[in-house]
Amino acid sequence: MEVENLINSLLELAFAEDIGDGDHTTLCSIPASEVGSSKLLIKEEGILAGVDVAKDVFHKFDPELKVEVFIEDGAQVKPGDVAFVVTGKVQSLLQTERLVLNLMQRMSGIATITNKYVKLLEGTKTKVLDTRKTTPGLRMLEKQAVKIGGGENHRIGLFDMILLKDNHVDFAGGIKNAITRAKQYLKEKNKDLKIEIEVRNFDELNEALNVGGVDRIMLDNFTVEDTRKAVDIVNGRVELESSGGITFETIRDYAVTGVDYVSVGALTHSVKSLDMSLKAV
Repeated sequence: MEVENLINSLLELAFAEDIGDGDHTTLCSIPASEVGSSKLLIKEEGILAGVDVAKDVFHKFDPELKVEVFIEDGAQVKPGDVAFVVTGKVQSLLQTERLVLNLMQRMSGIATITNKYVKLLEGTKTKVLDTRKTTPGLRMLEKQAVKIGGGENHRIGLFDMILLKDNHVDFAGGIKNAITRAKQYLKEKNKDLKIEIEVRNFDELNEALNVGGVDRIMLDNFTVEDTRKAVDIVNGRVELESSGGITFETIRDYAVTGVDYVSVGALTHSVKSLDMSLKAV
């Protein structure tokens, strides 16, 4: 499915679970003809993300809602900033409020933490990657937020790259079998996908290099010292990615070893939402 279709399906589901057969609180208290404005008020420092998605929410629910944007996605924001003002039927403003906030707060939280990791890597060649450890249904938006925060997307799903992880290797009967089958599969299916393989030790690393034909090797739970050795062994022949338990405190140590990428699941699976609110003007 295309990204637009996935996001459209997400919004339909979100409206269905929130509004059901009607927002009876709003319908009973606000006349259908009443018009007003709401402002998106920032209450915490961070990186703003989700403005474009908010516009999609407003337009999908009520095409007559008008949004005036003052701060775009990717900007550094602080308490008191107003990102946009939306104007139209008050009933529409109230029914879209929570969905807009849920999406923007989470996306901004992801962009903010991603940006913190990215800044720790300044001066190195290493890029920070996200993972598939995302909220089901929200992956496209969460990965958008990583990009807005300055990070890179690993793969979107199981369809756009081959990543032979430890379980694939074990079930396939080893590194050589896994890589050989992957290459054969791509040839048979006439597909042009990158191949990455996860290795857990130097024996597996050397075997992967000897078999050849992979684009990237993931060093799973290697120490910083072992990562430095792995970089020397590989010597630029394939891309290298460090993965597994990497934190704010250790990410720069991994980066200076010379790896191309560091993947961090915490970008999307352990995020604190950025505080903001939609307030009546």
